[in-house]
Amino acid sequence: MAGIGVNLKKIYSKHTIVASLGGAGYSTVITIAPMIMVILAIVVMQKLLDFTKVGYAERALYSSTILYIFIFALLTAAPFNAVLSRYVADIFFRESYGDILPCYYFGMVINIVFSTVFAIPFCIREHLVGDVEIPYVFAGYCGYTALILVFYSMLYMSACKDYKKISFFFFVGMTVAVLLSLVFVKIFHAEVTFGMLLALDVGFLLIASLEQSLIRSYFREDREIYGEIYHEVGTYFKRYWQLVITNFLYILGLYLHNFVFWTTELRMVVAKSFVSAEAYDMATYLAMLTNISSTTIFISGVEMHFHERYKRYSEAIIGGRGMDIKNAERRVFRQLADELMNLVRMQFIISVVTFFLGIIFLPRMGLGGLVTQIYPCLAGGYFILFVMYAEIIFLYYFNDWNGAMVTAFCFAAITLSVSIFATRLSPQWYGIGLVAGALAGWSMAYFRLRTMEKNMYTQVFCRGTIMKRGHGARPTDKVYGRRAGISGKRG
Repeated sequence: MAGIGVNLKKIYSKHTIVASLGGAGYSTVITIAPMIMVILAIVVMQKLLDFTKVGYAERALYSSTILYIFIFALLTAAPFNAVLSRYVADIFFRESYGDILPCYYFGMVINIVFSTVFAIPFCIREHLVGDVEIPYVFAGYCGYTALILVFYSMLYMSACKDYKKISFFFFVGMTVAVLLSLVFVKIFHAEVTFGMLLALDVGFLLIASLEQSLIRSYFREDREIYGEIYHEVGTYFKRYWQLVITNFLYILGLYLHNFVFWTTELRMVVAKSFVSAEAYDMATYLAMLTNISSTTIFISGVEMHFHERYKRYSEAIIGGRGMDIKNAERRVFRQLADELMNLVRMQFIISVVTFFLGIIFLPRMGLGGLVTQIYPCLAGGYFILFVMYAEIIFLYYFNDWNGAMVTAFCFAAITLSVSIFATRLSPQWYGIGLVAGALAGWSMAYFRLRTMEKNMYTQVFCRGTIMKRGHGARPTDKVYGRRAGISGKRG
């Protein structure tokens, strides 16, 4: 993320209202613009192609397909991307850039293979049990695979600090998708839902291709080290297994409460394969949008302030005096607390304003009733959740892998158990599972950060071992004798 801070500092250095608005706009573009562009593309296609005139069964099948593509593309990619991100960061640190492409191809293969293990049986059931036509099933499968490639390649582009190009590629891909949907439906007379889904497939594939071409232009290819890199990446999964669990549990926790309500009377089954709860899922989507600006606020703060403080602390450890190290440590944790408090204050104001606007305008947009009853509690849950994730990032900074893993586990476990209980409550409390889970995760992460602050010297200077670990007989406890000298040898 270090590339964002440089541009933000240049923008904010002018100290004007226009500069502040420009900085907020810039940070928004490079963080949440891809998601907004996908949403806009889907909405524009629906408007241009009279989606509301399509039969209810076809519309439900299309909506369920898009929902499953996004949810399970994130879930199946989650176990790998955190470890691969760590490996890429280490490559940048040691400047062995020839290792990037072997890692990229290796990660791509395991992502695709692992994802298809779950996708292919579902697609077979969709056709045989749900009587969905093979072309439509295949289009959904292609969209799922292409989106996995998009998310995976974004990992490497983020490491290259090319956030603006990520947004540009999404703009190009979604523009092409909108145009192709018109071509497929108006010229080739395809069904509206099939034409829209096929156009999105092409758009996602175009984005993935552009990302891959840019990555290949950045790094040279060294085929002589492929086998060595494959083995090294494999050892990273063994060494940083906590990252695999943490990232998967966090992404899983985002949707666990949805999965619980998919089993209640709110459930809607489409083609005997897709299960969802339309009212609860819509409320979840709105609550997430209410708090999505926290990503922008957090990245801006970390890039402009905390990252620099942490860098100075690291430099003090390498060659500074004890007093310099202690002062740098205090500044780091003071800045960490300031960033969390600023995030809470700013996001609270934005969420409250957005919440009241939603309560006023959502019923006028046809989203009243059950959706507006569920929405408030979920909005509060996502507010706490995004603050919790900021704490997990800070735990990553201090290499507290176990703390991050326990935080994610508490979040997922509490969210699941309380959501099951919430199904017996009134709709106003349906989202209490997410609130409880996020609060439990936040509390655990806060406890770990406070412990880290109190034991920072131990964390930094006492993690090594004097003797190399190995198997065999334990060495003798005696290391020095007055007559024999060191280790029993006569002087």
